[in-house]
Amino acid sequence: MSVLISAVSDSLPRFLNDRSYSSVAVLVDANTRKHCYPLVKKLLPKHILIAIPAGEEHKHLATCETVWQALTRANFDRYGLLINLGGGVIGDLGGFCAATYKRGIDFVQIPTTLLAQVDASVGGKLGIDFHGFKNHIGVFKLPEAVLIDTAFLQTLPERELRSGFAEIIKHCLIADAGRWDDIRRRDLHEQDWEALVAHSVEIKKKVVEQDPTEKGIRKILNFGHTLGHAIETHFLNIPKKRLLHGEAIAAGMLAEAWLAFNRKMIDERLLGQIEEYLFSIYGRVALSDADIEPILALTRQDKKNRGGQVRMALPNGPGSCAFDLTVTPAEMRKALEYYRA
Repeated sequence: MSVLISAVSDSLPRFLNDRSYSSVAVLVDANTRKHCYPLVKKLLPKHILIAIPAGEEHKHLATCETVWQALTRANFDRYGLLINLGGGVIGDLGGFCAATYKRGIDFVQIPTTLLAQVDASVGGKLGIDFHGFKNHIGVFKLPEAVLIDTAFLQTLPERELRSGFAEIIKHCLIADAGRWDDIRRRDLHEQDWEALVAHSVEIKKKVVEQDPTEKGIRKILNFGHTLGHAIETHFLNIPKKRLLHGEAIAAGMLAEAWLAFNRKMIDERLLGQIEEYLFSIYGRVALSDADIEPILALTRQDKKNRGGQVRMALPNGPGSCAFDLTVTPAEMRKALEYYRA
């Protein structure tokens, strides 16, 4: 997997000059069409533009049909290239469409959000939501390249930047105690994004190379995601309470950190650090009594589960993580109650 962190004006022409494609398509959403596509359009050969609506609520099979129809109308053969220009939804859905169109065409990820740059674009996990279940249908397929240009971060609203930061925090907590100590002493606007993007990419790349299809150690990258995905999915269809991915993962990390503390895997000091920092950046998601059971029910569909048991990755001291840990509904309920308190 080739991951290049440099100006896209250098990396994209270099990538294209080394290859010969019969056709090129660029997938964008309403946001990246306006803010990002003009920055790459002049770097591309003749191509078609495929635009889809922005947002997680459009990450489903019907949107895939739109992409596949556009490729079919353009007579794309198996020697074409799809460039996914956008955040996590564009990368996940576009990669899935490319990996399944005519049994697979090449694709390139150009992530434009912090979340996509530090996590979603790296590792070859592709997929769509299905009947309300997040990333329920998907495949593992590595892109031909991931071209990361941190200049795109300047196009982001603060909420999107904050969302992506959650994955950086996760990488530090599971793999680099020293960097966790560094970032937690800084506010969101004091972070060195270029250095942190490179740091997160290196951590994820190393883990993925050891375990491409998530049979073992790659599961540590799911810390915060069992309860976090359930919280995100639960609020997906409640417009006034809908969360960005990182906002839900921050809530999931704190609840799951409490589970680790309850099992004596981390001490009270680390739990306190995590709680103080996450609340200072993200605040607290308002969970009512009526939200708890639906969130717990959603964890039963988590992809890490085995034999009907919910399995989690939990921090095992600062900068370390254990995985495949069975967690009961009663424990998760207590974790959510701790988060609410």
